[in-house]
Amino acid sequence: MKFKFHTTPVTAALVLSFTGLIALQTDLLGRPLNLFTSNDVELVETSTGLNPIEEALLNPKRLAPLPPEKIDVETLWLARVIFSESKRVDEQALVAWVVRNRVDSKYRGKRSYEGVALDPYQFSAFSADSTKRSYYTNLTAHSNYPGWQTALRVAYDVRHADGAHRPFSRETRHFYSERSMSDNLAPEWAMGRQPVHIRYLSVDVDVRRFRFFEGVS
Repeated sequence: MKFKFHTTPVTAALVLSFTGLIALQTDLLGRPLNLFTSNDVELVETSTGLNPIEEALLNPKRLAPLPPEKIDVETLWLARVIFSESKRVDEQALVAWVVRNRVDSKYRGKRSYEGVALDPYQFSAFSADSTKRSYYTNLTAHSNYPGWQTALRVAYDVRHADGAHRPFSRETRHFYSERSMSDNLAPEWAMGRQPVHIRYLSVDVDVRRFRFFEGVS
C-alpha cells in the first residue's frame, strides 16, 4: 500500500519556516545556541570527514549572526583581534586559534583574551601608537561594519570549540604576514623556522598573506 503526502502552500511554508528556524539554532560547530537546549553537546565529525569548523568554512556565507547578548567581553576581544588581522573568514579562524592558544597556555603571563590582545608589541592594530587602535577597541556586539558580525561568530565558535579541532598544535602561537612586513623581510623570531602545516582540508592558506609557527618562546 502506498501513501502520498499532499502539500499545500501553507504546509510548505510551515516546513520551510521550521527548517530555517532549526538552522538558526546552531553555531558554526553545529551546536545549539541555547534557545531550546543546552550548549553542552558532544562534537562529532560530519559525514564529509571534516570537523564542524572546517565544514562551516567551506561556505562561510551561511554563517548567521549571533544575538548580541551571547557576545561576552572575552569573545568581543577575540573578534577585535581577528578582524584587525584579516577580513577573510578562513584566515580569521586560524588567527583566532593562535589567540586561543596563547590564552590556553598563558603565554607571556596573559590569561584572558583582552590581555593577549593588548599585550605590548604583539598585535600591531593594538599598539599604543597605532592609528587603528581606537577603531578596533571601540567595536561592539552591535557594530554593523561589513564582515564584523561574521567575525564575532567565528570568534565565538573558535573560543568554545573542542580543543581537538585545532588546525595546528597548541604551541602554535605566532604568525606573520609577508605583505605587511617592511621590505618583505621575515621577523627575527621566524628566522630558520618552517611554517606549520594547517590540518584543515577546507582552508588553503596563501603563504604570502599568513604563515603560522609553533614553539616560539
